[in-house]
Amino acid sequence: MNNKLYEIIDTPSLIIDEEIVLDNIKNTQALADSKGVLLRPHIKTHRMPYFAKLQMKYGATGSAKIGEAEVMANHGIQDIFIANEIVGILKYKRLKALRPLVKKLRIGIDNTTQVDQIEQVFSTEKEPLEVLIEYEVGENRSGIIEDTDLIHLVKYTLKKKHIIIKGIFSHEGHTYKAANRTECISLAENAYRRTLHAADLMRNMGVEVETISVGATPSILNGAFTEGITELRIGTYIFFDVGQASAIEDFSHCAATVLATVISKPNKERVVIDAGAKALVGQNRNIGICATNGFGRIKNFENVTIAALFDEHGVIINKAFNEQVKIGDKVEVIPSHICPTVNLYDKAILIKNNDIVRTIDIACRGKSQ
Repeated sequence: MNNKLYEIIDTPSLIIDEEIVLDNIKNTQALADSKGVLLRPHIKTHRMPYFAKLQMKYGATGSAKIGEAEVMANHGIQDIFIANEIVGILKYKRLKALRPLVKKLRIGIDNTTQVDQIEQVFSTEKEPLEVLIEYEVGENRSGIIEDTDLIHLVKYTLKKKHIIIKGIFSHEGHTYKAANRTECISLAENAYRRTLHAADLMRNMGVEVETISVGATPSILNGAFTEGITELRIGTYIFFDVGQASAIEDFSHCAATVLATVISKPNKERVVIDAGAKALVGQNRNIGICATNGFGRIKNFENVTIAALFDEHGVIINKAFNEQVKIGDKVEVIPSHICPTVNLYDKAILIKNNDIVRTIDIACRGKSQ
């Protein structure tokens, strides 16, 4: 539990294992390469140009929100897809200012309001803004649901001068709730077929569909795929967390942990650590292959999870764990959901072989506009 590294890192701190990160990057890139498709990781997971550049080094490109995209562009990332709906003239003005800084910039749309706002803001631009249409495939979030609505949006967009459709994208996030890995793959591949069907509809309307983008970490890493897809858009694979590790039944890929100190043992079962809701995100999933059964899992302790989070306290109820730790011990917590957990920190500490390699600024922290 306690080692030389723990002695020089205060708590709570976000620490990243360099060897595990590199394995995750290389292995997932190799998977995409074997399928002959582009890997476009979500920057929202790591929020650090340092890791974006590592992903690019091995062949990937990037997906982000505007605030994240602005940071990444200033650090030299040249191919960015903003994979959600941008609404608001202020945001489109920022997008217009961003475009000259990168070689390729695309955004997602699913409604005519966006099309009208793009036409308004980009009316003086020589080149149209490239977009992908989002298609709903089962997650029940954003995206076109009915084929008639897709046809209407395509027809509406084709009449405009300052916007051009380049493809379609979807996210099979409902696979997180699959009962098992077999169902996860089945749900994902049904979602892919639905996306490919939408792409065919668009082609029949004269759209040159260049990109068909799909992805969710558990489905991709469990082997889901359908011919015709051109791009995998996933993010959590770089660090993993309790949910994603549970989905593939392997916690050895968890590269990011929160180092915490045991600060209290009020009774024979309860252990309190100094990582609460300001250090770990209070998100968990109760069902499916990504179920977390708590708000974080203690690394190197089988099935020891955080039962409750207060602002400054994490509470573990486990008699055996209570007996194994003493006040002052430091433990590593695998977060239930790593993406928003990273956003709680200004810096991450990169480690290798029990030594600190470097401290990395989380440059996109708070860049959620």
